[in-house]
Amino acid sequence: MTALLEIKDLHVAYGKVEAVRGVGLTMQAGQIVTVIGPNGAGKTTLLAAAAGLLRSRGQVIYDGIDVERLDVEERVERGFCLVPETRELFGEMTVADNLLLGAYTRRRNGTDIKQGLQEVYARFPRLAERRRQKANTLSGGERQMLALGRALMARPRLLLLDEPSLGLAPLIVRDILRIVASLREIGVSILLVEQNARAALETADYGYVLEMGEITCEGAANALAHDPRVVATYLGGSA
Repeated sequence: MTALLEIKDLHVAYGKVEAVRGVGLTMQAGQIVTVIGPNGAGKTTLLAAAAGLLRSRGQVIYDGIDVERLDVEERVERGFCLVPETRELFGEMTVADNLLLGAYTRRRNGTDIKQGLQEVYARFPRLAERRRQKANTLSGGERQMLALGRALMARPRLLLLDEPSLGLAPLIVRDILRIVASLREIGVSILLVEQNARAALETADYGYVLEMGEITCEGAANALAHDPRVVATYLGGSA
């Protein structure tokens, strides 16, 4: 079976400092794969490089194609989308207009865009209620919903999610990750970077631990959640 995403021997440097060193990971269509690790481990850098936002060495193979020569927009057109940690919403624009921007690559298909809006509003009823509000008036949870909804407007096959729980209350985190898990029902696979290791492992099928720019262990998410070292370091338990 051809993997949906393969990252091979990836290196990313900021000047002379290598933030990601020789990272490799694989995921199949329909999977939720998480990357956990401490602050500064290189998790966000890994996603940004995979999405084409940072220069890197190594291979990023998506759906059997090496995407090195594809720019960000071309990757999005192929269904390879990033939802960044900062969410990057346009605060002075309405919820509806932010969503429409997500469909930029399909802008010539008005019927498809209209259907996409209806589907996003059905998945996120709160966004439907606030469709005429400016994005900068939304709560943290609503902004994360808007960032997810905007990405879904591009009809992704693979979503790279960077810290979707950042700054959110625990109950909202649970709702957001439940929504993330439900995206598999519409054919979306997820590569999830998440500081909340417990929530990430409860959501994912498979996990990688990234420390100091390198993968230090990997395995089924349930197995990692019971690994003594992972428990002691990231889950607040005792080895």
